[in-house]
Amino acid sequence: MASAAGDGTRRKTACVTGGNGYIASALVKTLLEKGYAVKTTVRNPDDMEKNSHLKDLQALGPLEVLRADLVEEGSFDGAVAGCDYAFLVAAPVNLYAEDPEAYPVSKVLLEKAACAFALEHGMSLVTVCPVVTVGAAPAAKVNTSVPDILSLLSGDDARISKLEFIERVTGAIPMVHIDDLCRAELFLAEEKAASGRYNCGSVNTTVVGLARFLAAKYPQYNVKTDRYAGLTEKPRVCISSAKLVGEGFEFMYKTLDEIYDDVVEYGRALGILPC
Repeated sequence: MASAAGDGTRRKTACVTGGNGYIASALVKTLLEKGYAVKTTVRNPDDMEKNSHLKDLQALGPLEVLRADLVEEGSFDGAVAGCDYAFLVAAPVNLYAEDPEAYPVSKVLLEKAACAFALEHGMSLVTVCPVVTVGAAPAAKVNTSVPDILSLLSGDDARISKLEFIERVTGAIPMVHIDDLCRAELFLAEEKAASGRYNCGSVNTTVVGLARFLAAKYPQYNVKTDRYAGLTEKPRVCISSAKLVGEGFEFMYKTLDEIYDDVVEYGRALGILPC
């Protein structure tokens, strides 16, 4: 990979859409640390409540924050122009949709449309499907998987119900640390042989397994393990990342201990957990 400017080599440029999001903010950080110049898009660059972390990340390297909106055709043209790689992370999310299948269906339709576009225009496209993603990121507001995965510690019943739902529909609670996810996305972008879809997850557990682990590791939060008496601790289904590992990728966070080390601190910083 081309390193920072000044050594006679060209710095590679990457576009990351949705830079004020949880995963995208972490990916921007990873790319900057690896010597990339980064363009990222947000709907309103002047909204410092949502984008202040991007200003902080500019200390790591060349980061340009551009305005773009998924509902405005052509608004991403400037962001992707001249880029070596484009990471399409932004997605419209309606947390209060009446139809719970709006969101997953949109992901499938998006992938189909992207594959057709790439084939038509002779472009290389790789799809990375992350499982429940946790860990600290630059984003200062998170409404997705982090509060869910901390719900057994916070006692948030609505979020605990979401964890239970994930296990019912998937057969497990599959998890990946956000650092591993970002590393995997960059690894696959740089790997010329990569193609198609890749699952990205390093741990498969259950609500019972999580409850027992967290009760032992963080006794101060009084996790209620008796709520799950009689339920199985072993996942019914394990989501495999064999294709990703087969390409030569190695996960850094392979156990619940390793995964939870910084997500609890992140949860405290976000106000999800008491300090």
